[in-house]
Amino acid sequence: MAPHDDRSDVAEEAMVAEAEKRPIATIVIIIAMQTEALPLVNRFQLTEDLDSVFPRGVPWVRYHGIYKDLHISIIWPGKDLVLGVDNVGTVSASLVTYASIQALQPDLVINAGTAGGFKAKGACVGDVVLATDVAFHDRRIPIPVFDQYGIGLRKACSAPNLLKELNLKIGALSTGDSLDMSPHDESSILANGATVKDMEGAAVAYVADLLKVPVIFIKAVTDIVDGEKPTAEEFLQNLAAVTAALDQSVTKVVDFINGKCISEL
Repeated sequence: MAPHDDRSDVAEEAMVAEAEKRPIATIVIIIAMQTEALPLVNRFQLTEDLDSVFPRGVPWVRYHGIYKDLHISIIWPGKDLVLGVDNVGTVSASLVTYASIQALQPDLVINAGTAGGFKAKGACVGDVVLATDVAFHDRRIPIPVFDQYGIGLRKACSAPNLLKELNLKIGALSTGDSLDMSPHDESSILANGATVKDMEGAAVAYVADLLKVPVIFIKAVTDIVDGEKPTAEEFLQNLAAVTAALDQSVTKVVDFINGKCISEL
């Protein structure tokens, strides 16, 4: 094995620091469901990329265009080629995040979408939460050090000025590949201190961290996980209205970002 070169670490840190001082020019927004994506596609007047930057045969969809001073791409993982449902979950999220960063070299990634919220943490249906940190709750590996790897705790991009300007709620985000919550998941979510839970965020965070791209998480609450209504029923009942709230909040975030560099967020 070749010896580790500390000079490469220093050069990488210098590149990241320099990037933080440049105005943000290119944003990639990762959204899991078409219902969540289309209002923003229309809001930013984006067009579908018919000459795809992605490998042939994958169902992933890119909408792109220029909004104010920003090049914006909304990436939706598309629909399952056999079952025709949205490609939700961590596998699709990590793949499209990796492919999007490689192809588009964004200055910032935004993972936007709906999520379940916890009333014990003050969440209500319709709340929009800016995640402070993200972790997995369904990767249980009870071996020293591997247990922390499974949790995969990562910080979101620090954005104190954005938070102050838009008056969003903040909280931790916990990610797993199931819509419901098993007792094991509940225990892990409580340990993560999560205000909201989703099916993509920590996977996006892992890839963004790997490739050294800052990432922001914007999650709108469709259902109360520790409430009394069945999760699936409440999610479907509130999806349209909450997607509208998500659309408004993401637009405000993008408007705030326009003309700023990462260090000004």
